[in-house]
Amino acid sequence: MPQVTMYTTQVCPFCVRAKALLKQRGVEQIDEIRIDLDPEQRRLMMSRTGRRTVPQIFIGETHVGGCDDLVELDQQGALQPLLAGGGCSART
Repeated sequence: MPQVTMYTTQVCPFCVRAKALLKQRGVEQIDEIRIDLDPEQRRLMMSRTGRRTVPQIFIGETHVGGCDDLVELDQQGALQPLLAGGGCSART
């Protein structure tokens, strides 16, 4: 399973929802980067994704996007193959 990285803040219901969905799909380890604790990480996230909101989710090197993007990917049946390392047409 590819590494899952998520930019988060402490008080973010979308982050909680995204983590719950990933865990339901078998993800045991999520590397969280707390941008509320480190302004430099916020700047890096914005540079890397072009977005200001959290969560911002990466599966391997694929930028999935935010919580709504993750849910949509799951509903399309593309999340499990991506988690299995098969790739998908997620946002980059």
